[in-house]
Amino acid sequence: MARASERTGKRPKIRADEYYDRRETRGAAARQKAQIAALQALIVHAKKASPYYREILKGVKPAAITSLAALAKLPVTRKSDLAPRQQARPPLGGLEGGKPAEIANYFQSPGPLYEAYGRASAKVKDPWRFARALWAVGCRPGDLVHNTFSYHLTPAGRMTEGSAHAIGCPVFPAGIGNTELQLDAIAQLKPRVYCGTPSFLKILLEKGAELGRGTASLKTGLVGGEALPPSLRAELQAKGVAVLQSYGTAELGLIAYESAAMEGMIIDEDVIVEIVRPGTSEPVAPGEVGEVVVTVLANPVYPMIRFATGDLSALMPGVSPCGRTNSRIRGWMGRADQTTKVKGMFVTPGQIAQVAARHPDIARARLEVTSENNVDAMVLKVEVRGQVDAGAVAATLQAVCKLRGQVEVVAAGSLPNDGKVIADLRTYQ
Repeated sequence: MARASERTGKRPKIRADEYYDRRETRGAAARQKAQIAALQALIVHAKKASPYYREILKGVKPAAITSLAALAKLPVTRKSDLAPRQQARPPLGGLEGGKPAEIANYFQSPGPLYEAYGRASAKVKDPWRFARALWAVGCRPGDLVHNTFSYHLTPAGRMTEGSAHAIGCPVFPAGIGNTELQLDAIAQLKPRVYCGTPSFLKILLEKGAELGRGTASLKTGLVGGEALPPSLRAELQAKGVAVLQSYGTAELGLIAYESAAMEGMIIDEDVIVEIVRPGTSEPVAPGEVGEVVVTVLANPVYPMIRFATGDLSALMPGVSPCGRTNSRIRGWMGRADQTTKVKGMFVTPGQIAQVAARHPDIARARLEVTSENNVDAMVLKVEVRGQVDAGAVAATLQAVCKLRGQVEVVAAGSLPNDGKVIADLRTYQ
């Protein structure tokens, strides 16, 4: 839902009861032990209840998944595969892990893609898990939340509303549009917390000032769904509303969120996040940009095990100064799907991964596509651990992609750390 921005402006004030629960400050060993136990239980459930996972995890023994390294050997499910799978086997492509009576809502996202969430219960109080992000912005029981995320078809409005209810907050379900009616509601009800896109918050604050409608009750907000440039964050702060970002998707719910420290985004306690090389299922080194792959431990009706979001990010070193001890990511850094067309042929990150896999001494590979006099050209730049035969790599490139390309060996560490396996450098005038 949200994209990362650089730290700027004042930090939102956090009350004495700063942490949502004790899990946020537990040690790494305790967190991993609990998550592995939950992961094993999830795999048992998914294999039993979901036709899809029963097939792709055939032969996988849940008790053998005792580490993140073991998790990394399981198959990846890509977001791009969901639409055709759902069309072939409605409603959810065989991924459903619960009976219809256990499902509270079906949602539709662009694609179209369909998602399902279970009912809130004593066992799963907050299926969407945005309560943790709301708590981080200072939302507390009894605070009225003005929720401008859409309630139509897509899940964002319901996600944040359900999580606010989990905290004990009443919600005004404003949705999108109807700016003047929303300003009337803000003036009358005096909500303290805003949920929605940062751009719509700016519209509300500016229109309120123009019409003389009071918006001073709004003090803090959880924003997402679009970029939050430092200038916009500072502008909202100057207008009296301190905002933090959340990052999530319709399939997964919350993935990560900002805290008052505003140094990266802290991973939610009920997910496991891996960063893999685009086009593969293999984790990259910490700090390297790659595709965000998420396993959700708390939505049994729609299990997500190693779900590749198509988003780019990177793990950050250390922990947040706010005291929360889980790992952090840099936030949304672009899209991982870099499929491009060269001379009328599609070239994919997966094909570049195949080329690299056939030459074990290639440490990193990046295909650069250019055009001169309207003629496309490819150069595969590779960082190597030892020695490679550039001619042999070029032959593999042609065999895999059905296109000729040059191969250039470059110095270790010289390729940009931007997650791009294919860089389309063509310009058209």
